[in-house]
Amino acid sequence: MTPPRADRAPDTGNAGETPPAASVCPLETLRKRPDFLAAARARRQATQGLLLQARRRREGEADPDLIRVGYTCSKKVGNAVARNRAKRRLREVAREILPTRGKAGWDYVLIGRHLETANRPFHLLRQDLETALDRIHAPRKPKK
Repeated sequence: MTPPRADRAPDTGNAGETPPAASVCPLETLRKRPDFLAAARARRQATQGLLLQARRRREGEADPDLIRVGYTCSKKVGNAVARNRAKRRLREVAREILPTRGKAGWDYVLIGRHLETANRPFHLLRQDLETALDRIHAPRKPKK
């Protein structure tokens, strides 16, 4: 066994360290069909790279401090490879944008679009989600 090097602190394991960023992120993934259907009945905003559906959860439905997000791509997006690529890109853009621009207590569903989600430059896909969130959360005009 070699002695510890002087320029390196001894390894103390994970004691006292914060967990990785993924575990402290306020995003939770939607997995159940009723959650997706409830979002489909709520607000929606289309952009060139994606379609965003969003709804505010009712009290007692889930943890009000969490942002829940789901991803979906129909077969119109392409074969399994194209759909998975589109969903990976949607997951990454949501991971970047939703913790800061999304609202706690809301469910979001990001839907991939044919030939756009998988091929759109990533910075434009990011702008699309920011624009859609701004429009979803804008104050609604009163009905006459």
